[in-house]
Amino acid sequence: MKKTSLQALCLFVSIILSSTACKKALQPDEAIPGNSPRKTTTSTAARLISVAATDWMASISDNINLANLSIPGSHDACARYEPIAGTAICQSLSLGDQLNAGSRFLDIRCRNVNDSFAIHHGSIYQHLNFTDVLNACKTFFAAHPNETIIMSVKEEYTASGNTLSFEQVFLQHYYASNSNLFYMGTSVPNLGAVRGKIVLLRRFNAYDSATGAADGNLYGIDATNWGDNTTFTTSTGTATLHVEDDYVVNNNNTKWSEITANLSNALSGDPTALYISFTSGYYPILGFIPNIPDVSNTINPDINSYFGAATHGRYGIIPMDFVDATRPAAIIGTDY
Repeated sequence: MKKTSLQALCLFVSIILSSTACKKALQPDEAIPGNSPRKTTTSTAARLISVAATDWMASISDNINLANLSIPGSHDACARYEPIAGTAICQSLSLGDQLNAGSRFLDIRCRNVNDSFAIHHGSIYQHLNFTDVLNACKTFFAAHPNETIIMSVKEEYTASGNTLSFEQVFLQHYYASNSNLFYMGTSVPNLGAVRGKIVLLRRFNAYDSATGAADGNLYGIDATNWGDNTTFTTSTGTATLHVEDDYVVNNNNTKWSEITANLSNALSGDPTALYISFTSGYYPILGFIPNIPDVSNTINPDINSYFGAATHGRYGIIPMDFVDATRPAAIIGTDY
């Protein structure tokens, strides 16, 4: 973790320079050209995925509410490219392999460019567009129709070249042609109502941000009042969320205490509320340069240990960096 000020400054300049490569206008589902970023290689975990993990929801009763399950998830599920090692990559497996490994919560970050969604992690384009994400989900559901995916959709980075708001692009471009794929209810559903569907966790406003005009009824589980780098509760009357999302991690022990506190609350808390514990984060070098592996290399083994010894119970949604074939299985095991 020791870096000289000069080394850290060079890293920061490189990140800034790389972000400029993403400013070219994007046609719908067109790749943004840029520097050749470092890409992860698929780990051996992809070859160790069990059949049980691909269909783990199939044996759970239709009457079980999603809020009453332990659900492994993927933080920044598409973040597999970075210009500088350790600064942007959050996953080593593809979306399909994450789903096959048992992940059922996908954290998706979309940049609105030319009325189309490019997938970003901050300024870094991830060489995918939202259509690619939806196609991966369709492919998974075709083989595993009894599963469901909770998808957090958030606007990321700077919008560019648009005639439509983020909400309008989502509704008119993506939802309109995939309406059967989504559950758009505002409350947390029972599993039987959403098998083979994406449950939308909406982290964007359900109105035109430019004019303030409503674009229809509220839709999706409303998560617009998302706290920044904190643990918080938000409630809309139809859904209550208890979220731990302390992502700037100066001390891994403190982060782990925050995670386990929310997991414990999920075990004994309101059975109708949705608990989400983000195990992800980054260590800030010089206060602003992210180092993701510094956190995941410590927290991920802690997750293995915690759920390896955990008893049956509801632990909520657990989004992770670097989802593999082992941690989801341990989390899923607490549902049985």
